[in-house]
Amino acid sequence: MTDHTAEQQAWAEALHAHGRRVTKQRLAVLAAVERNPHSPAEGILAAARKELPELTAQSVYVVLSDLTELDMVRRFEPPHSPALYETRVGDNHHHAVCTKCGRVEDVDCAVGHAPCLTPHWDEHSKPMTIQIADVLYQGICQDCQAKELQPGH
Repeated sequence: MTDHTAEQQAWAEALHAHGRRVTKQRLAVLAAVERNPHSPAEGILAAARKELPELTAQSVYVVLSDLTELDMVRRFEPPHSPALYETRVGDNHHHAVCTKCGRVEDVDCAVGHAPCLTPHWDEHSKPMTIQIADVLYQGICQDCQAKELQPGH
């Protein structure tokens, strides 16, 4: 069994476990998100159309919404960007975004004591149990830094 076939089988099993039908649209969107992590819906549509040319934008938005609700796809919204999607779910990783070019990189959660998971509550707060901390790092990637150092910049 190829990796692509194994991947599709795993997605089919997950969809069945959530009571969803396995459709070519869902599989095409999942494959597109897997191959193009941190992509907006329009990028996912373009990638999925390579496999399924008749796929509509509306279908992609509906499928992404459903898969996000099922926690099969993660949606996150960096500042000044449309929502981005990825299939890496369930591990509470974070993201680093280049403020120059928009490149996004995954950042694993801090090892050891994670202060972002133990917030300080003031006397006016109604404390809650924190399940996920969403940290967004913003900076300038190495490629953009190198361009800035080139003569003429």
